[in-house]
Amino acid sequence: MAPPRPDIVPPRPDKALFYPALVVAIGILATTLAQTQVLARLPLQNLLKNELHVDRAANAAFFFWAGLAWYLKPLAGILTDAFPLFGSRRKTYILLSGSLAALAWFALAGTRHRYHDLLAVVMVINVFMVVASTAVGGFMVETAQASAGSGRLTAIRQFVQQAAIVVNGPTAGYLAGIAFAWTAAACGGIMLLLVPATALFMYERRRRIASREVLAEAKTQLLNIATARTMWAAAGLMALFYIAPGFGTALFYKQQNDLHFTTEFQGLLQLIAGLCGITASLLYAVACRRFDLRRLLVASMLAATVANLGYLFYFSLGRAQLIEGVNGFGYTLAELALMDLAVRATPAGSEGLGFAIMVSVRNLALFGTVWFGASLLDRYHLSFNSLVLANSATTLVAVPLALFLPRRIVAHKDAEPPPAAAALDPASS
Repeated sequence: MAPPRPDIVPPRPDKALFYPALVVAIGILATTLAQTQVLARLPLQNLLKNELHVDRAANAAFFFWAGLAWYLKPLAGILTDAFPLFGSRRKTYILLSGSLAALAWFALAGTRHRYHDLLAVVMVINVFMVVASTAVGGFMVETAQASAGSGRLTAIRQFVQQAAIVVNGPTAGYLAGIAFAWTAAACGGIMLLLVPATALFMYERRRRIASREVLAEAKTQLLNIATARTMWAAAGLMALFYIAPGFGTALFYKQQNDLHFTTEFQGLLQLIAGLCGITASLLYAVACRRFDLRRLLVASMLAATVANLGYLFYFSLGRAQLIEGVNGFGYTLAELALMDLAVRATPAGSEGLGFAIMVSVRNLALFGTVWFGASLLDRYHLSFNSLVLANSATTLVAVPLALFLPRRIVAHKDAEPPPAAAALDPASS
């Protein structure tokens, strides 16, 4: 077990994992549920489609550009890792960015319903949310590496994210049918939850750093990341898995235009997917202590690929519920294993930056490919099923690559110390 990091100071030994896990859980809940891509997505999609009358490509493009800060998350990583704010690498950043994100959400409630006006404010919101998310992620990685608990904390992270989806489903469906100002107010209130939770339960030793040392620290962080071959191997696998042509926006239009689903029923589908995702999180929390990560990666990515093929049969209300549930379970398993991999592969000392790079790879691939997929339908009249097949084929290609990851990060179970690099994988040390 790795020694605890000096930046983390738990109040008592018996609370060494409980309090950090509590902060991580509330932090993930706030920075997930209050995202424009989560609770606000269905209301925004509905506003763009039915009030502003934009096509699928423009609708998807809105969310791609809205998420710009999430693709640049490594900048927030280097900021929080190398530039302590009032001696804090995590706590002060979370308190400040969480408060500003909430204020920006409240400002969105009064923004005119014009495409570019809405987009500008949403982009500002995401800047503050990215900083908060990065600081929470860095804190989670520090805690996981100090306690050899990457699988458990990743399961907690995914459990909370899926719980957010469960809450999001019916709530977003309801909010989409009323004035959009209520959505903005709800998201702002959720972000405010992070502030007292961090103030009360996050314990962090203050760091004093001279101004002349700041740039040197930043340089050290960049060199640490640049030479982290294991991290880049993991990021490459994640990029290939997520880069498949996305059909999320195309599915939204299919649900409303072809199948005539109401926003409430669309929310119900998200609820079903979230409940199945929670089941997958609970299963992974047990499986990660019985199987090594390599086996979990292969099995979970195969499960996600098979579940994805279900969208070829998306023709009715009943099938939609079944397919969303199966996909919620399979896709969550893959997300869990990949995030577990990201935590293990992040270099010590560069937790915020390293984990941010991994998550940015995921975000850029996901949001960019959804826009790409919608454009293929609008401009080249590709069929919906063709997108599903292309997506499944691309994710399948990533599966065998898990066999070539360095053994020192994938050959052990959760709560076990990693095998000696020299003994098991000299080339990856």
